[in-house]
Amino acid sequence: MSLSLLSSYIDTVDVGENGAYAYEDVWTYYANNLLTFVFLYCAIALIVVLAAVALVVKLKKPEKLASFAKGAGLIAAGFFLTVLICMISLGFAEISEKGYAEYDGIRDYVYIPSIVLGATVVAALIAGYVSSLFGEKPFKITMIVCAALCVAALISLIACIAVYFSSGNAEYNNGAVISDSENIILYCCAVGVIALIALLALAFGRGEKKGFDSKSVAYAGVCIAMSFALSYIKFFEMPQGGSLTLASLLPLMIYSYMFGVRKGVIAGFAYGILQAVQGIWFIHPAQFLLDYPVAFCAIGLAGMFSRVKALDKLPQIKFALGAIVASALRFFSHVLAGTYAFSEYSTMENPWIYSLAYNSFVFADIAIAIGVGIVVFSAKSFLTEVKRIQATAFNAPEYNKTDK
Repeated sequence: MSLSLLSSYIDTVDVGENGAYAYEDVWTYYANNLLTFVFLYCAIALIVVLAAVALVVKLKKPEKLASFAKGAGLIAAGFFLTVLICMISLGFAEISEKGYAEYDGIRDYVYIPSIVLGATVVAALIAGYVSSLFGEKPFKITMIVCAALCVAALISLIACIAVYFSSGNAEYNNGAVISDSENIILYCCAVGVIALIALLALAFGRGEKKGFDSKSVAYAGVCIAMSFALSYIKFFEMPQGGSLTLASLLPLMIYSYMFGVRKGVIAGFAYGILQAVQGIWFIHPAQFLLDYPVAFCAIGLAGMFSRVKALDKLPQIKFALGAIVASALRFFSHVLAGTYAFSEYSTMENPWIYSLAYNSFVFADIAIAIGVGIVVFSAKSFLTEVKRIQATAFNAPEYNKTDK
């Protein structure tokens, strides 16, 4: 299959004065499917091998387990980086090959501003970590500048999306028609879900230390990158967006559990923007918010039960409960977007039933993440590290001490 893909990419046919790929309409489709399954099986094999080696090390040389964990982390990081480079490159190739960028206004008003915002967020995380190496003052100055740049990029994206939508090209390019009533309902839904997430973050985020320090920035960057890389390792992909992945949201959920829901919501927002860059379905500004940044902001609430004392002896239950609530909110956000923006794609008379059925993949996706998460939260060494991090992330007295 690899050779046939390569030949279809290299071989050209005469079309006027210029050559063209013999299978230009399907090359990236097959290449995407091939790499998705290759990375999926490689990831599963990597997990099995590292887990087996870790078990042997723990039984034979327990004192070497910490150094092995660091080495395993570097191997995993290298794998994730390879996935990101390959799949992002293929994504841009697909845009060029299929002419998506040529749709009226979508390149100038959606793709480029989204990419700029995503790149700004990533660059801000890197700059924050590097500046932290030079002291607290350079870190604070850098974060203020980076926050201003991210806000400017976000405002620019919102303005560009507003222009793109007002032109009518968003509906035309997707073969959809948004009625006046659907337009109003979509905006109300977006405002309502955002308000709900904000209220939950404020309620369950009491006692969290304000602002980001160098550690929270570094962990945010790592967890966002890991989730983004894992989102490319898919079991299958839905036709109008959405996919079943290899626990892609688990790193974000762990970040929320360790550093709190307020920082988790912000990390989820950044991840949502990156998801929009990965494969954007844009029909309406409120639909864009509900399907991308808002839906993944909800995932940032996964740590909402991390400080429930009654469940201190059952951290797996704390994690699972938070993950279920966060995923239910994500599902609700997708369903609202699907009902009022994607009704044209419905094969049923009732768009609510269609949207509920279509977005049910979220439950399978979260089931995988929760299953893997329960295994992770059963490891004593991991829980010790979580408690150590929480000691610096919360103001509550029980977290201001570390275990001896």
